[in-house]
Amino acid sequence: MNRRGLSIVDLGRRPYAPVLALQRAIVRARLDGAPIGDLLLLVEHEPVVTMGRGTRPGSLPLSPERLSRLGYDVAEVERGGDVTLHAPGQLVGYPIVDLAPLRPDLHWYLRTLEELLMGALDDVGIYAARNPGLTGVWVGQRKIASIGVHVKRWITLHGFALNVTTDLVRFGVIVPCGIAGVAMTSVEREAPALANPWGACREAVVARAAECFRAAPRALAPSELGELLPATVPVP
Repeated sequence: MNRRGLSIVDLGRRPYAPVLALQRAIVRARLDGAPIGDLLLLVEHEPVVTMGRGTRPGSLPLSPERLSRLGYDVAEVERGGDVTLHAPGQLVGYPIVDLAPLRPDLHWYLRTLEELLMGALDDVGIYAARNPGLTGVWVGQRKIASIGVHVKRWITLHGFALNVTTDLVRFGVIVPCGIAGVAMTSVEREAPALANPWGACREAVVARAAECFRAAPRALAPSELGELLPATVPVP
């Protein structure tokens, strides 16, 4: 049996807004029948605070205006979950995957993303696990990866954020995921002797994504992705 394909699109370091627009455009194009298969967008974002549908007032102690003055963009988005933060040194993955032929089950998908990240961290020498009742991935009581997703007719968007070399002080501007007192951690902190943590984590994430989605990965340049989309859709 032929395996599904999973195109890996490395966008490099980009602001949040154009990548969010790109995700939404890809989903719309797929729903309209464009010949775009499953994708995993990988990106490192400029500093941004994103607020999911479950964001509570106490999760954002600073006003959006104050955050903007401190150099953070602020975005309200359709994903589930509370507030989170993206910043340089964080490997962000946006799977745009059709769950219908896999398993049209949002709970299963969330657990699969956790499994993907736990496996990738194991590959770089870090034991990570779930924290019962809380979505995401943890090293002991320290959170190392956040997850927030959305689906449209079983096509996924949004995804996960793995702290690799992120400056953890940045998380002080929010209550991460709305969990009071949560301690954030990173690959760099948990495995300080790991050579090239960014490259090692990227390689492990791609391999585990292919495994979890039962797919054969292939690199797809942003320019090649642009050729599959309507001309009105800019690829950052």
